[in-house]
This record gives sequence, C-alpha cells and structure tokens, in this order.
Amino acid sequence: MSEADDNTGTRQVPAHHQVDTSMLCDWLESQIPGFRGPISLELFKGGQSNPTYKLSTPTQHYVMRSKPGPVARLLPSAHAIEREFLVMRSLKAAGIPVPNMLVLCEDESVIGRAFYLMEFLDGRVLWDQSLPGMAPASRTAIYDAMNGVIAALHRVNPALHGLAGYGKPGNYFERQIGRWSKQYAASAIHPIPEMDRLIEWLPAHIPPMARNPDMVSVVHGDYRLDNVMFAHDAPQVIAVLDWELSTLGHPLADFSYHCMSWHIEPGAFRGLAGLDLKSLGIPTEDDYIHLYCDRTGLATPQELQAEWNFYLAYNLFRLAAILQGVAKRAQIGIASSAQAERTASGVHALARLAWHFAQRH
Repeated sequence: MSEADDNTGTRQVPAHHQVDTSMLCDWLESQIPGFRGPISLELFKGGQSNPTYKLSTPTQHYVMRSKPGPVARLLPSAHAIEREFLVMRSLKAAGIPVPNMLVLCEDESVIGRAFYLMEFLDGRVLWDQSLPGMAPASRTAIYDAMNGVIAALHRVNPALHGLAGYGKPGNYFERQIGRWSKQYAASAIHPIPEMDRLIEWLPAHIPPMARNPDMVSVVHGDYRLDNVMFAHDAPQVIAVLDWELSTLGHPLADFSYHCMSWHIEPGAFRGLAGLDLKSLGIPTEDDYIHLYCDRTGLATPQELQAEWNFYLAYNLFRLAAILQGVAKRAQIGIASSAQAERTASGVHALARLAWHFAQRH
C-alpha cells in the first residue's frame, strides 16, 4: 500500500477519538444557521497531532478539527486549534486560499475538548513530490502554483488582518531553536549525537538576514505538497491546510523548510533528491528560489544562497524534532495517525543530513 493510500480518505473513528455526536449535533444546530442533523463522523487518515474528522449530515459535508482526546498530552502547546481557526479566518480575508471557517467551540463540556468546524472542499491532495503520471508541463504548473501561494502568504501584512499579535517579538530563529531543542529533549527515545551537536551549533551560527527584525510575516510552519489542496481539473491551489505550526516568524525559515524536498531522497520523506528534474518538468531548487525572490522581493537569490546551508540545517533539525515527538506519541499510544511510527523512523537520517549542511555553512 502506498503512502497516498495510507493517508487519503477516511476511516472509522477509533475509541480514543470518539465524541458524543448527539451533544455535538445539538450544539452545532444552535450555532450555525440552517445546520441540521443527524450527523456521522469519520476520521481522516492523514495527520499526526490534532484529529481531523469528516462530519456528514443528510445534505452536506464539513471538516471538524479538534484537540486530542482526554489523555495525557506530551506537548500541549502543539494542539492550539484556536490559533488555527484565527489564522485561517484572517487569511481568508487576505485572499490566501484556505477553507471558510464556520465556528470555534472552546467549551470543553460539549465534546470533551475544543474543536472547530470548517467547510469541506473537494480537491486533490498530492503526496508524491515527483507527481507520477503527470505531463512535464503539468508538474511545472503545480510547482509554480505552490511557489505563488507561499510568496503571497509572506506578502500579507499581519497588522492589516488582525494578526499583529499572532507571534512573539524578538529573534524568531533563537526562539524556535530553543523551543525545538526543549521539545526534542522531552521526546527523546534513543540518543542521536547529531541532534545534540545541532542544539549547540545552531544558535551560535544565525546569519545576518535571519537576524533582521524587519523580516516578519505569517509563516505556515509546515508548507509542503501534501498540505496543499489543488482543484481537480487545474493546477490551482484551492486550500492550504494544517496551520497547527503557524505563527508570526521569518519568511525565509518558512520558504527554506518548503525547499527541503530538493535535498531529501524519494522514499525517505517525500523528497526529490537525485531525480531528473528537467525531464520531469520540476524546477531546480535554484530556479524555485529565483521565482520566490522575484515574487516577494525579500532578498536576491545571491543573498539567500549565501545563508542557505544554515536554513537547511535549521529546518532539518526542526523536522527531526517534530518527528521525534510523533515517535514519542506513538510509543505512548496517542498519535492520531496509524503511520506515526513509520513516519518517525526518519529522525536519525534527518539529523545526519542537518549536520551535513551545518558543516557546509
């Protein structure tokens, strides 16, 4: 079975993610004009942290996203769905493709935890970075559309859209390195020497653009192909999904995270490294960087390339720390995806690759 099969569609809701559908239906009927039950719930297969449900009524489908069930939570800050609701509602008004947000419930007496409801969109989620089965021109258009959306996100003025307080002031990279260092330590299962070296190396090597206090934007935090939904019949992004890690931060951190695919081998973690990109119609990393720089004006390609190894080392370290958290949740039985253990198996490889780029910086 492929990764797409593992993560596409829905499954029955397991016991630890069950909710009282009667109470949920009553509450939604009281909050959303025209909403009528009865309702049924299925759990989307993808996702590692916050369970995401397909909620169906006799006339319509919706998407419900909630905090995890009433069990001990390893990293409570990672489940702030209230922030997801706020940022998507604000970015919808800014013209960024996200679903319409319908209602947020912070009253845990309804289903035992906070949740929100948003519209259900029917589109394509593409899992394989090489886009098998597509013509080269179609692949070019898909990557161009992804580039255009992240560039548009980084041009949004947070203050004009109610997001001025969406992140903390101060050096974004210092805060993030500190945060993921602590969360990695809290999630560690087996020693990984490269992670220990990176925890020491990264804060001592933050480059000039990364320290620029004026380079601030809304950052998605996990912008990649399978968190973007495309129209069925066009290379058009209709929704950017999974805003759990979003905040106010450094746009180059966000963009370089997105570009990690060019350095990760296929099969390791949805990568492009080693593929014949020209024949596939997929832009090289250099071409993709040029597109982003042209669209945003945040830096020249030459300025960005001078600091690029640091950004890659930082993002690979961050991703390794995130996956270590997934592994820990799987170990104690609270990860929302059945594929959590397999996904987390790449932590060691990511840490080694991160240290490789640190040494090249």
